[in-house]
Amino acid sequence: MSTPNPVASAPAITALRRKDLLSIAELSPEEIGLILDTAEAMKEVASRPIKKVPALRGKTVVNLFFEPSTRTRTSFEIAEKRLSADTLSLAVASSSVVKGETLVDTALNLEAMRPDMIVLRHASSGAAHLLSRVCRSSIINAGDGMHEHPTQALLDAFTIRERKGTLAGLKVAIVGDLLHSRVLRSNIHLLTKLGADVWVCGPPTMFPAHLAQMGVTVTSRVDEAVEGADVIMLLRIQLERMQGAFFPSQREYFNVFGMTEARVRLAKPDVIVMHPGPMNRGVEIASEVADGPGSVILEQVANGVAVRMAVLYLLAGGASYEETA
Repeated sequence: MSTPNPVASAPAITALRRKDLLSIAELSPEEIGLILDTAEAMKEVASRPIKKVPALRGKTVVNLFFEPSTRTRTSFEIAEKRLSADTLSLAVASSSVVKGETLVDTALNLEAMRPDMIVLRHASSGAAHLLSRVCRSSIINAGDGMHEHPTQALLDAFTIRERKGTLAGLKVAIVGDLLHSRVLRSNIHLLTKLGADVWVCGPPTMFPAHLAQMGVTVTSRVDEAVEGADVIMLLRIQLERMQGAFFPSQREYFNVFGMTEARVRLAKPDVIVMHPGPMNRGVEIASEVADGPGSVILEQVANGVAVRMAVLYLLAGGASYEETA
C-alpha cells in the first residue's frame, strides 16, 4: 500500500501565517507544499530573457552573514534581485561586530533603517530565533550553528519532487557528518513530514543524541542505508566544527562511508545523488558519482534561487501575516 501524501490530502492554503522563516520544524506540511508550489512558478523567471519581476519592488532586504558562504549567500542575492528588491549585503569582517558590538545591537541598528527582511547566517544555534523576538523585520534563517538550514531542506525537497513527482514513500538515505549538520536536522523534519522513509548513516561517533527519536532509521552500515534507495544525500564532513578525532583519517572515512559507484549501484536504478555543498571529493563522494548521470547537485544549486524567491515573496509580497501585539 502506498504512503499517503500529507500535502495532497490537506486543504490548500494560499499564504504563510508567519512573519519569519526560522526552521522547518515549525512549518506545517501545507506550508511546505505552498513554498514548493510557489517555487515552481518562480523557476520560470530564470528562463526569461529579462530575469526580473516586480514582486518585491520597494522592499529592502539585508543579508547578514557571520559565516562564510558561497551558494546560500549568492543564491539569496540573486533571488532578491530577480524579485526587484533593494538589497544590502553586510561584510561582517568590516562592520562594528569586530569592535565588540553584539548581534542584537547590530540587528537593531540595521532595523532603525527600516529594512523589510533580514537574511541571517550565524555560527550560534538559535541566533535567528533571537532576532525574530527583537526585530519587526522578517527574519530568514540562512543557517544557525548546528541547528537548522530551512531553505536548504526546501530546495532539496523541491529537487526531489521535480525528479520523482512526490516525496511520499521514497527511501531517502542521508550519509555523512550527522553530528554537526544543520542540513540533516532540517531535512529530517521536512522529509518525515512529507511521508518519506528516511535512513541516516555515519560513524557511530557522530550520531547525535536522540536521533532515532526523530522518526528515522539509524545505521552505521552504508550498504544497508543505500540499498534500494530512491535518493542518496551526502553530507559534508565539517572539520571546522570538530574538536576531537571522530574517525581515523579522511582516507579511512572514504573507504568506509564514501559514496562510490559500487555503493550507488545498490540503490534503485533511477536513484538521484545529492549534496548541499561544498563537496569534499574523495572524502564524502567519489568524483565519478558527483559528476555521474544520477547527480542532481547542480540542479540543487539552480533550484535554490527559485525556492528562496518563493520564501522572500511569501514572507513579504505574498504573505497575509497578521501581526499580533
